Parts: sequence; C-alpha cells; structure tokens
Amino acid sequence: MSERPLSFLDRPNSYIGKSVPRPNAQRLLQGRGVFVDDIRLPRLLHAAFLRSPYAHARIKHIDTAAASRRPGVVRVVTAADLAGLCTPWVGVLTHLKGMKSAPQHPLARDRACWQGEPVAAVAAESRAEAEDALAEIAVEWEELPPLASAEAALAPGARAIHDTLGDNLAFARAVDAGAVDDAFARADAVVAETFTFARHTGVCPEPRSILAEFDPGDRRLTLYCSSQAPHMMKEIVLRHFPLAETDVRVVCRDVGGSYGVKIHVYPDEMAVIALALLLGRPVKFVADRLESFVSDIHAREHRVAARMAVSRTGEILAIAIDDLTGIGPYSTYPRSSAVEGNQIVGLTGSWYRSANYRARLRVAFQTKPPMSQYRAVGHPIACAVTEGLVDLAARAIAMDPAELRRRNLIADEAYPWKSPAGLLFEKLSHQRALERMLELMDYEGLRREQRDLRAKGIHRGIGLASFVEITNPGPAFYGVGGAPISAQDGCSVRLEPGGSVTCAISVTEQGQGTETMVAQIVASVLGVALARVRVVTGDTERTPYGGGTWASRGTGIGGEAALQAAKALRANILDLAGAMLQAAPGDLDIAEGWIVDAETGARRIGLEEVGRAGYFRGDTLPPLTQPELMATRHHQPRDYPFAFTNGVQASWLELDIETGFVRLLKHWVVEDCGRMVSPLLVDEQIRGGVVQGLGAALFEECLYDAAGQLRNGTLADYLVPMAAEMPDIEVAHLETPLAGTELGAKGIGEAGTAGAPAAVMNAINDALAPLGARVSEQPITPARILRALGRL
Repeated sequence: MSERPLSFLDRPNSYIGKSVPRPNAQRLLQGRGVFVDDIRLPRLLHAAFLRSPYAHARIKHIDTAAASRRPGVVRVVTAADLAGLCTPWVGVLTHLKGMKSAPQHPLARDRACWQGEPVAAVAAESRAEAEDALAEIAVEWEELPPLASAEAALAPGARAIHDTLGDNLAFARAVDAGAVDDAFARADAVVAETFTFARHTGVCPEPRSILAEFDPGDRRLTLYCSSQAPHMMKEIVLRHFPLAETDVRVVCRDVGGSYGVKIHVYPDEMAVIALALLLGRPVKFVADRLESFVSDIHAREHRVAARMAVSRTGEILAIAIDDLTGIGPYSTYPRSSAVEGNQIVGLTGSWYRSANYRARLRVAFQTKPPMSQYRAVGHPIACAVTEGLVDLAARAIAMDPAELRRRNLIADEAYPWKSPAGLLFEKLSHQRALERMLELMDYEGLRREQRDLRAKGIHRGIGLASFVEITNPGPAFYGVGGAPISAQDGCSVRLEPGGSVTCAISVTEQGQGTETMVAQIVASVLGVALARVRVVTGDTERTPYGGGTWASRGTGIGGEAALQAAKALRANILDLAGAMLQAAPGDLDIAEGWIVDAETGARRIGLEEVGRAGYFRGDTLPPLTQPELMATRHHQPRDYPFAFTNGVQASWLELDIETGFVRLLKHWVVEDCGRMVSPLLVDEQIRGGVVQGLGAALFEECLYDAAGQLRNGTLADYLVPMAAEMPDIEVAHLETPLAGTELGAKGIGEAGTAGAPAAVMNAINDALAPLGARVSEQPITPARILRALGRL
C-alpha cells in the first residue's frame, strides 16, 4: 500500500478499495446502447450498405436507378455523390517514421479492396426497405487478383494495392540493442520457434451503431454513436465535414462493449453523417452481425520468428524476433494500424533483465478488412512469444520454468528501469508477483499431481506467463503523431442545492464500471453516500474535454481528475460552511452528508443547507463571500509516457490426446495495478479479459480462403468462448501505487487478455512434452494438436 496515505480516501467510511453494488449494472447489461426505445426523432431514415462481394475488384459501373424507385427509398448514393461533403482521410501517425497509407473515403471509389468494403448506401424510411433496395443496385465488377496474405503482399514482384504508394509495405521498424550476435555465439543453448497468431475480431455484445441528426436551419449536427471517445469523434467530424466547431455535438451513452473496436473511424459511419447533411434528416445505422464480421476492425494476424539464447545457469542472454503482419488495404484512422506491431516490438522480452535484443517489424497492406487496435494491443502476442521462448529455454537446459523466470525477471528493487527497446518502467513487482503466484496455485503440489497422473495416462499441463501492461498513456502515444486524441481527461463536480453531487467526466462507460469508480472517488472525498452522486459521461456538451476510455486509462487518468476536482469542491464547501458558521474551514469536515466538527465529529449543518445558502440566500452570507459550489480539474500524465502494470498468469488443464480437446481446469492471475478503487470491478475486468484471451488461444479465428473470402462470418461458425468451457479464475493482487499521481491508480482493463493466451499455450505444450510434440499456432484447435501428435 502507499506510504503516503490520503486521509479522506483511507478513512473507514471511504468507498476506495471496497467492492460496492453497481446501481447501473442492469442498465448496462441490457446493452441497448444509444438507440433506446424512448428516442423518437422526426422523419428518421435508416441506412443500409451495399458491400463488395470481392476481396479486390474494380468498380466499372454502378446503376442505382431501380433501387431509387423502390418504396420508401429517399436516396441512393455512391462515392461520387458524397465527394463534396466529406474529405478523405489517411490513417498515419507522423511519429512512426516512414509510415504510409492511401486516402480512404466513405464509399469505395473505382476499386473495392476487401470483401465487405461499402460501395453504395441507401437511405429509406425503414431498415427493411433500405435492405430491399440494395438488391436492386447493379454493379459491374472486374475482379482483380487478391493479396490475402502478408507474405504474398511483400513477395518480390507483388503488385501494389495502391499504385501511388509504390509497394505494399505500410511500416517497418527495427531495434538492435546490446551485443546480440555475441550473446547468441556464447550461449549454451539457443531455442527457436515460429509463432503464428490468427486474425480475429471483437464480437461486441452491441454492434457498432450511429445516429446522425442534422438541423439545416441552424446547421447543427448531433451525433449519437457507440464510440469510446466522443471528443475524438467530434474532432474527426470537424476535420472532414464543412461544419463549425460550435455546431457539432457527440453523444455516447452507455455503450454495450467495445474492446477497442469502437475507437476507430469507419467508412460506413462517415457515410451516415454525410447522408444526414445531404438530406437534412436524421439517419440511423446499426451494423448487423454479418456486417460486423467484415466491417469491424480485425486484429492479431502475426507471424513471429523468434529466438532466445540462454546460459546453462539459466541466464537469458538475448532475444531476437522477426514479426510480419498484414493490416488490410488501409491503415485505420486516426490511430493507425501500425501500433499493434509497434507494441509487439517494444514489449517482447521487456520484463526480463537481458539487455541484448533485436527485432524487425514489417507491416503489409493486404486485401482483407483493416486491422487495428483491439483489447491489449500487441500484448498477447509479445507475451506468448516471450513466455513460449522461456519455456523452450527451460526445457533445453533442464531447468524448471518457474526457476528460470525467477532468475531473469527484473528485480523489484531495480527500478526505474529502461528496456532494450526504450520502454521506461517506474516501479513494478515481478518477483513478488511470481512468488505470490507459486504460493497461490500450490505450484509444487500441482507438479507432484501432474507426475502421478502421467503415470496413469492422464495428460495435464501447467503454464506460466509473466507480463506487463501499458496503461495511462500520455501525449506521446497519439497526440505527438498528429491524431486528434486527447491525453488528458477532465472532471467537473457540482454540489446541488439539495446536497447531492453531480459529476461530469470525459472518460466513458462501456460496461466496465467507469461511473461506479468515479462515484466512489467523489463520494469518498466529499463525505456523501454513494447513492447521492450522479455521474454523467459521454457528451461533448456536458462533460469537460478529454480522451475517453481506451488503453486502460479510465481510472488512472479520469479517476485522478475526479479526485482533484472533488478535493477542490470540498475545500470550497468548507470555506462556505466556515463563513456560515463563523468557523475556520480547517476546523470543519464533511461526513455522511453533514458539515461536522473536525475534532469531535459533531454535526453542525447539512450539505443541503450549504447548497441552499450558496445558491439562493447569498444575502445571509458575510460580505465578500462568493460561493463556488462547482470545481473542474484535468489530469494528464507527465512523468512517464505510460504507467505499466505487471502480473503473472497460470493455467492448469487436461489434454485428451485421442481427440485433441483441451479441458481448462483452473486459471490464476496475480496482478499489480497500483491502488485499487473497486476490487470487485478490478477482479471482473481481469476475469473478462482472461476469457477474451482464452478465446484467442483456443477458439477465435477469421478463416479466409486464397481469394480473400471470409469463410466463417457468422456466430454459427466463428467460435467465441462460452461459460461451459471456462475454468474457475482465481485472482490475487499486489498494490504498488503509481508515484506520479495522488490516487496512485494504474489501469486494469487489458491485463487478463495480455497473459492468458501465453499461459494456456505453455500449459498445452507442457502436457504434450512427454509425447515429443508442441504447438505454436493460435488458436490451438483440436486439429492442430492432433497434427502435432502426428494423428491427423
């Protein structure tokens, strides 16, 4: 715990560090999103999109005449119709040197570059009428050769998808730190593996959705959308549509899950905005599940060739990786599609002491849906590569894998630490986390049980995975690259006349508990009941400016802003109460909604009396007393580019070598996310992240054929983890408060996803080891296990 206690946060009646009920939980679980039944907008139109059936094809001609005559159809548009309304965008970050991408438009012009790219749009009185009209649009196509794989896209002589770019290399990065060649030359053992990770997607409970309402009279656009970052979305609209800054409002109510899918700009959503401006009527679009599979961003498609050098005494001497990834035909706007690969290069091996590291990254354009940031961007791949190599190295020198980690993890007293790739770690707890994990799971006992069961022909495996997680990103993450994404968040806290508190904050709610976390902080500082705090999020006209919720930043950045705003309001309340009571503010306190004597706790006046006096009875106050019953504060990370968390995960599973099926028996997580505001929310964020990580490890894969056609674009074919397959997930915590903030909180939203695939992969390979087999391709399906065993 912190050596610098915060008096009002550490009091017995504080809500910090306590699991509390979530009054809004049922509302969030309903997943109704921004388009609730009680919204009634006049003359609402519905949009539907004609999407390319080909991965790569030239659009020779589009005939929309028949579709325009369909009942209920108001307008059919193609790219040419929207050219004057929306300027194109290019998804590059200028600080990623050499990165390139082609301009992108709301609707494909001349060519379609992935199966599912929107080509034409229909606006009609109902969704059914709009979809019926799509069948009447006649397109003359000229199918072009696809480039479905990154290997094909970068092969010598490959035709550039975009001629203006010259080739299909979107971005490249190299790192060469230390004496890598010397380390490999003097190693007692060198292990190597090529790890393959399948492309998959977010499968949000609520699909992407947008409603654009444009009032031609005053030229005001109100945008209701399921976005994680409303202020970013407003800036995007201002950049690409002919509207003034004061004429755009973006509202993002409770979003039904996002996982990073909803922080990007999508062509169909830009087309909806353009239709609203063109027609002067509200236009609504909700992607159906079939559309989501071919239009939502994908992620994780990487092939990583990796090596590790190790001494016979268990010292990791060097790591080298070569990462190749394909990102689709465009880099996603505005965050780009290079960040995932860039983070893999930065993160791999970073939690171990070795100073010798070499990495190469190549990011290729291809004719599949765009890839970009998805929960735990790059972390699951970096972790699986690193931890897979560690287990291989342990086997090569006949050392227990837990012991090899113990000898190489950064020492807890060694901070601050700089990794070979340049990442700065303030203060982590890898060694303590490992020891806590081995105790929690009874590692030695499981090893004994494993040996006994192997003698009976039962194949069980134990997998460990240490990791770090990037949280609380500062301006060096996106703003320095030119993206309109704020690194700060703001919070306004107001005392109402009746003694309740309203808090407006720029971080957003997607079901992870943002509103509960903020309310706990504000209620603790102001000494009011949790139920007396109302939190408002997701509205550019009602909240201070801020970045929104992504990259595990809600508590670390938004929570700190809430803390500082509540402290400022608390001081103002005590100043006013002191004037009313003719007492020094320092002699007063706030507890349970009352102004009390700081020494004795005796109640003096209620907060409602302070509120009424401040708002309505200024005549009763001493001269020169100016009530200030609202306070706003912002927070932006400055000391470090990121706040890293760390942890360890472990998996215990059983493998059926006849069928290749894996049964997950138990999963453990030890996590250090700094000060915990709500342990219940922390635990469930970890468990939810673990489940998504298990999906990547065992189930989820977007299967494409050589022509770039998605073969499993429905939930009948695309496997996601279900409750029946999930193990019990036990979570334990360490707390190393972040020194750069008063709250001391880091993020937690992606840690579970970061380490779970590596732990499961290592456990499966541990079960396979006596049989001389191993797997390195995710998802690890029964067929892949049987092939590794030579049984398929």
